[in-house]
Amino acid sequence: MNGTATPEPTEASAPTPQPPLDWRFSQVFGERGAGEDVQDVDIISAIEFNKTGHHLATGDRGGRVVLFERTDAKDHVSRKEAEKADYSISRHPEFRYKTEFQSHEPEFDYLKSLEIEEKINKIKWCQETNGASFLLSTNDKTIKFWKVQEKKVKKICEMNMNTSNAHVNGGPSTHVPNGGILKPGGLALLRMPVVVTSQETSLAANCRRVYAHAHDYHINSISNNSDGETFISADDLRINLWNLEISNQSFNIVDVKPTNMEDLTEVITSAEFHPSHCNTLAYSSSKGSIRLVDLRQSALCDTHSKLFEQHESAGSRSFFTEIIASISDIKFSMDGRHILSRDYMTLKLWDVNMDSGPVATFQVHEYLRPKLCDLYENDSIFDKFECCQSGDGLRVATGSYSNIFRVFNCGAGDNEVTTLEATRNPTRRQAQNPARPVRSMTRNVRRENTGIDANGNSYDLSTKLLHLAWHPAENLIACAAANSLYMYYG
Repeated sequence: MNGTATPEPTEASAPTPQPPLDWRFSQVFGERGAGEDVQDVDIISAIEFNKTGHHLATGDRGGRVVLFERTDAKDHVSRKEAEKADYSISRHPEFRYKTEFQSHEPEFDYLKSLEIEEKINKIKWCQETNGASFLLSTNDKTIKFWKVQEKKVKKICEMNMNTSNAHVNGGPSTHVPNGGILKPGGLALLRMPVVVTSQETSLAANCRRVYAHAHDYHINSISNNSDGETFISADDLRINLWNLEISNQSFNIVDVKPTNMEDLTEVITSAEFHPSHCNTLAYSSSKGSIRLVDLRQSALCDTHSKLFEQHESAGSRSFFTEIIASISDIKFSMDGRHILSRDYMTLKLWDVNMDSGPVATFQVHEYLRPKLCDLYENDSIFDKFECCQSGDGLRVATGSYSNIFRVFNCGAGDNEVTTLEATRNPTRRQAQNPARPVRSMTRNVRRENTGIDANGNSYDLSTKLLHLAWHPAENLIACAAANSLYMYYG
């Protein structure tokens, strides 16, 4: 059945069932009016909360990074209030626009005659230091390390009063346009500020380092290490390890490139460090497998310590089986116990201590399975959806078409699923009556990119919610629909 969770029978412990959440609209940034065209450069391509959840960053196809700041959080909370505080938020969460900067520009590789787009693929926050924020952003080829810091704007309030007409060194003095005095011989006595005040502050973004020329293929992932000193970047065939302080050198730790490229059977699709073990990372492949790697085993981690995959039965395999099995995104849970993966049709939750199969499988848009041939012809089957998990590990979420996303409960035996639309009324689609199917389709519905789902609701393949992020400590989801950033809280 579409949108239901089907937990696998395992001996692994799963979270206990939780009561359903009432999701509400919180905020929207960049929403366009009806009939307004959205420029391709304004479409959001990356979303990321920082570790505390007080800041949010988005990147777009035009190479810009926009930062938002939480405004409703209390800076000073008494111990008594903290003890009474519940995990769920009781007040309306609010963010405000903080600043934006141009992270990447379009480039051209003259050696390969290749245009390099400025689109931001990934953003990762780094540790804050002395009130300054640091983050990594990457396009297809180049990673940049940014520092965002408030700077005080100094204002001159008073100048020295050197306006004498007396003779200097035996000769007459002449006034110059800057208010100073010109000595005989051409030397000027300049007016100098004597009172300077700092009244205004402005945010300045400075590019501290550029990590370039390390990938022959498009970068699909970057991930910070828990040691605060290193990070990884991954493309289709290689994963490189960097030190934040060294931009001209990286170490290749995973290389799946065969000697003969005709023997290539799978590529790397996503990679992420373990949240607390700095020696452990995981990466996914186009064959639907996840490999856990221990950096202590060898310098080149071509051999994995654990392999997570689920094989399809021979009778159910088809031409599209391997295509839809390709994993587009993986995420560690905050405690590092589970890995969440997203392929084209499903979300899967894996226990890192058990590689026999996923703990739970969640069907995202099963109604599209009979239409895989059409999805292949219009390339929709290659869309890369992201996934996210709540900070307590009790719920997971991912996007779909028609600008909707689904939230699933991870509790054992719990089939809770909530479908939300990226609009000011997120539960609008659920309010529709699915009992009466659509009998006659209009010309618009008969278009190539539209159709009717299992509940009788129309869907549109041209509007898709690919990017979303979950607040690390609260039930707050930020998601991108074209150029608009929507936020919802539960």
